[in-house]
Amino acid sequence: MEYAAAKSTMCRQCGAHFAPSAPKMEVRLRPKDEPVEAVADPSLFRKLEGYWTKHHNSEIECFDCKAKQEISSAASSTFCPKCSTHIDLRDYKVVTSFSRSIKTHGEIHVTAKGDLSSSSVTCRTALIEGKMRGNMNCVGTATINFTGKIPGRLTAERVLVEKKSDVQFFRRLRVKSIEIRGRMTGEIIAEGAVVIHRHAMLDGNVTAKSISVEKGGIFSGQLVIGNAGLTQAELLPESKPIAAASDAGADVIPPDVVPHPLPAT
Repeated sequence: MEYAAAKSTMCRQCGAHFAPSAPKMEVRLRPKDEPVEAVADPSLFRKLEGYWTKHHNSEIECFDCKAKQEISSAASSTFCPKCSTHIDLRDYKVVTSFSRSIKTHGEIHVTAKGDLSSSSVTCRTALIEGKMRGNMNCVGTATINFTGKIPGRLTAERVLVEKKSDVQFFRRLRVKSIEIRGRMTGEIIAEGAVVIHRHAMLDGNVTAKSISVEKGGIFSGQLVIGNAGLTQAELLPESKPIAAASDAGADVIPPDVVPHPLPAT
């Protein structure tokens, strides 16, 4: 036994000098005339390697051929090992009007002053706090923290409508699952569950595998549950997109797109 803060000591048996405080070191004592050999515990390197892989690497899937690979979290781009397609890994922050196409495994952040009108945007995750008039496909979670109208088309693995949001979608929202914690108006097609949390509100038609409305939540609209309803909903034509804003700044809505009015509170 040795004092915990000791930097070095000597073996009581052979007199060899060594450093007991070295972490995860295996000390092999030799005869007095031979030097001491300190060998690092090989399990330490395996643990460090596993920790680095778990916390600094992530798995991505190629958008084109769906091949999977592990990449470092510090990488900004890579190539698919199967089809050699270039894969962008950068995050994008939209702070003004933006109309270019984006295809990335990073995050798209549309700020409060941002205006995303790109015809094609594919991303891993998204945070929408501003205008979105283009088309977005999110392979992960799209978070909506916005008050106003969204004429763009959004498809996502999962959608989260935050508490302070009061959003109106004029395009059909296609998701695997959606959680509503604020207020939302629009049509939803969900392969999985639709969850309306306490004090949240959804006004619009829903076709989903299941729906859950917590106590205090409000749902108003037509509801179709089951796989047969999902198949039928996919075949129904979608409403026409919203027209461009008028000179006065008001949104012009075509006759066949009638938004659901929000109930008085």
